[in-house]
Amino acid sequence: MGRYVIRRLLQMIPVFIGATLLIFLMVNVMGDPIAGLCGDRQCDPATAAQLKKEFGLDKPVWQQYLTYMGNVFTGDFGTAFNGQPVTELMATAFPVTIRLTLVAIFFEIVIGITLGVVTGLRRGRPVDSGVLLLTLVVISVPTFVTGLLLQLLLGVEWGWIKPSVSTDATFGELIVPGLVLASVSLAYVTRLTRTSIAENRRSDYVRTAVAKGLPRRRVVTRHLLRNSLIPVVTFIGTDIGALMGGAIVTERIFNIHGVGFQLYQGILRQNTQTVVGFVTVLVLVFLVANLLVDLLYAVLDPRIRYA
Repeated sequence: MGRYVIRRLLQMIPVFIGATLLIFLMVNVMGDPIAGLCGDRQCDPATAAQLKKEFGLDKPVWQQYLTYMGNVFTGDFGTAFNGQPVTELMATAFPVTIRLTLVAIFFEIVIGITLGVVTGLRRGRPVDSGVLLLTLVVISVPTFVTGLLLQLLLGVEWGWIKPSVSTDATFGELIVPGLVLASVSLAYVTRLTRTSIAENRRSDYVRTAVAKGLPRRRVVTRHLLRNSLIPVVTFIGTDIGALMGGAIVTERIFNIHGVGFQLYQGILRQNTQTVVGFVTVLVLVFLVANLLVDLLYAVLDPRIRYA
């Protein structure tokens, strides 16, 4: 196991470098950051030259990337165009988005897996058809439609929640935004769990456990569910980074000042330092989540061993 972890960590290095290089190049060709910094009025040539020199934009792109990566390994993600260090923006944004992501993952695990198990054990019955129809509707409706609808009904019409989340962004305030963020993924988790449960119900080890006279609850939880959760854990693990990076729409709807909000502002103002810094951390989140998912395989299925 130890050698496998070391090997995976070494494999993450070129992936991290390649992903950050691609992101850095894409961000630097999406527009002129100096034009975004100057606003509606165009900067005069002298001011533009001074700003480019101050932020290192007068150097070749490859040299900018090497300088940036060298600073990243020392914990310096650069300075936003407003003069605020990117690390300070991260310190305020990431805790909010992490709480929002935890709420979304909670809904995926509790509601998604529960509905998947229920429908997988009752495949072809009315409850199965109803849940499949409901998940299809959820997948078909865009997230911004779901978010705006819940905000209008629960926040404006009925007054059950505040339409906008406060700056504290407590777990209680993030329940509805977390449900909106998790809605599509929750539907996929339900369908994935249902399919996996239905397929493994016909396996030899399940029939053997039933023939031995084990209680139905133990057969489902100890044998059927553990092996059926492997594809579900894979999806949820990779979905963690997707939720954190894809929270732009949800955070805009509910006025949540998290990672999505900062990325939106950075893209809108062509603030390359902010965008690249936040996406670099999200790449690390993806890589670590994938490593943890691979290690969880051996926990769920004892037949899986790493050399």
